[in-house]
Amino acid sequence: MTLTIRPLQATDRKSWGRMWRDYLAFYDSDVSTEIYDITFSRLINTGYLRQNCLIAELNGVAVGIVHYIYHAHNWRAEDVCYLQDLFADQHVRGQGIGRALIEAVYTAADTNGTPSVYWMTQHFNTNARLLYDRVGSLTPFLKYSR
Repeated sequence: MTLTIRPLQATDRKSWGRMWRDYLAFYDSDVSTEIYDITFSRLINTGYLRQNCLIAELNGVAVGIVHYIYHAHNWRAEDVCYLQDLFADQHVRGQGIGRALIEAVYTAADTNGTPSVYWMTQHFNTNARLLYDRVGSLTPFLKYSR
């Protein structure tokens, strides 16, 4: 098994779109074609440094993605990193893909001078939470939205 984690490229559009659609479907969600287009163009734009994506390839086949966003924080001088979306194809789960993607975000954040990385998940995402409990610390915060 050869696992490679690398930045998203323009040639990844089809596999990225498939995985992001599968990720959103897990949460009973979807976004418009316009949002897919805008998001992809931001993610591959090397001049747009706030929004990022890494892709995981197993033996040369795309099997996972992670989106992460840098943003300012009022309690810190440096930015923080929000790991927004993490996905691995169903048939490769349990093989370390998710962990490798999270660790790659940690490395990217450290390189960026952004030591704080955080993410959210829903309480019913029990399989992912088994990994999250090993690579992060659960906080007591609840999310509210408008």
